[in-house]
Amino acid sequence: MSVAAPVPARGPGAHPALAGIGLLVLATACFALLDTTTKAISLSVPFVMVLWFRYAFQAVATTLTIAPRRGRALLLRTVHPKLQLLRAALLITSSGLAFFGLRYMPVGEFTAIVMVTPLVITLLASLMLHEQVSKLRWTLVVGGFVGTLMIIRPAGDDFDWSLLLPLGMIVSNTWFQLLTSKLVKTDDPMTTQFYTGWIGVAVFSLALPFFWVPLGSALLWAPVVLIGFLATFGHLAMVFAYARAPVSTLTPFLYTQIAFAMLTGWLAFSHVPDRWSMLGIGLIAVCGTAGAWLAVRSRRGPALPLESTV
Repeated sequence: MSVAAPVPARGPGAHPALAGIGLLVLATACFALLDTTTKAISLSVPFVMVLWFRYAFQAVATTLTIAPRRGRALLLRTVHPKLQLLRAALLITSSGLAFFGLRYMPVGEFTAIVMVTPLVITLLASLMLHEQVSKLRWTLVVGGFVGTLMIIRPAGDDFDWSLLLPLGMIVSNTWFQLLTSKLVKTDDPMTTQFYTGWIGVAVFSLALPFFWVPLGSALLWAPVVLIGFLATFGHLAMVFAYARAPVSTLTPFLYTQIAFAMLTGWLAFSHVPDRWSMLGIGLIAVCGTAGAWLAVRSRRGPALPLESTV
């Protein structure tokens, strides 16, 4: 996939917010293509190999990009090393659930269910942190869960245990996001990215010898490398987006990932969601966008955008 370089700002008349929106939409497109590529090779390449390359690519790229400018001492400095380990473990868990969830589920439906995470964070903020949540935000939380049930349809004939995988991912991803919001108050965000990447590499390196299989065909190596590139490039695009525009401006555009996921799922697998799934996806997108926007406007809820968990 060829990606055009961002157009440089043209003096005081430039609109950095528009550039931020463009970069964020580009990031969501990368994440949707990342999920689609993961699904395409999930039956051909062991998940440990895929995720090792994904974390190794991101870890090396982050180190080469940041270390020369910040130095090793600043990059390694963390106030909460145990929380960094826990955050990495949660992301590794989410990555594994995402890999197997995408193996069994269509990309669009899977992405839509995972996008319920901000609504779950709202629920936890009310129950555990005793934050005041308005009736409108409670309505949006309920709407998001109704949309999820419309996709999963637990009482339907098509229900399968694999549909529970994205629900497990929501749990791990919710705690991952909450922990990220805590670490960002004490540690540099790039330090957190550094630790997460290299901890992932260390964990999957221990398992890699037991799962390694030779990939003799370039048709298998190409998507594995592409996954690493898309994950790294998508995260960088998201970081640059939030450096150019406020969270309140960008938040609604996070849900363009659902549209991209449906498009790539259709192009790659000719999958078109049925009527109930389409209604559920639409309900999740509307409730999630409105809920995240209200959370940012009221300065409650997650301060960071959702990250890709594959």
